[in-house]
Amino acid sequence: MVETGHAHVLLNKDGPLAIVTLARPEKLNALDKAMVLALEAAAFHIDADSNIKVAIITGQGEKAFCAGGDIAAWSVEAPEDFGLQWVRIGHRAFDALSRLRVPLIAALNGSAIGGGFELATCADFRIAEEQAKFSLPETGLGIIPGWSGTQRAVKRFGAQVIRRMSLAGEIISAEQGQRYGLCDLVVPKGEGLAAAREMANKIILRSAFATTAAKLMINAAEGEDAPRALEALGGIAAAHSAELKVGLATFSTKKKN
Repeated sequence: MVETGHAHVLLNKDGPLAIVTLARPEKLNALDKAMVLALEAAAFHIDADSNIKVAIITGQGEKAFCAGGDIAAWSVEAPEDFGLQWVRIGHRAFDALSRLRVPLIAALNGSAIGGGFELATCADFRIAEEQAKFSLPETGLGIIPGWSGTQRAVKRFGAQVIRRMSLAGEIISAEQGQRYGLCDLVVPKGEGLAAAREMANKIILRSAFATTAAKLMINAAEGEDAPRALEALGGIAAAHSAELKVGLATFSTKKKN
């Protein structure tokens, strides 16, 4: 197990596979600020480990993948701190997960609610167990989806289904979610992680570099940090060029002289 800085966010490596687990089932895996920071740390660790080819994010328990932000944690924040701390920290962590160089699979062991749905949205693939439900209940509490529920989710799933969830409070079942594109596969209760592992094993067999390059290009097309994606790909191409080798050799010779 890799240290993430929080007992409720676990990071395990199994060869080329990394598994991030939300381990707070008694609170439906609701996120406090320290857990959000631990998710960001897990993303950075995965990105820095060149041996990892694919990652899975899941939760403990049978009821919820993640119930979103812990109300007890964010409701006591002053308005300025809520916006400048809670919301911005969440964006930073979720952006790091969405922009991982490797594919990310969400194994939804239960419902993805509010920030939990926004967290699932960061994944490249979502495998939902049959009991899972999707919802964005924030406007019923007097706030808005703050971790890109009105931005990344709209880009990935379309505006209308997000309107139904956020403005009208519609709760969507796993079966409906597959029809609407919110999840890619629905499996029986308790089989989400196994199905995610099966998908991960297929990805592992593919070219790691080509998979990373393809993900960067798809993310750029979605507007997911397009400048960084394009410069990363350009940097890779330039680093393979003969001109770079000549330039480095010339620079080294000048330094010696």
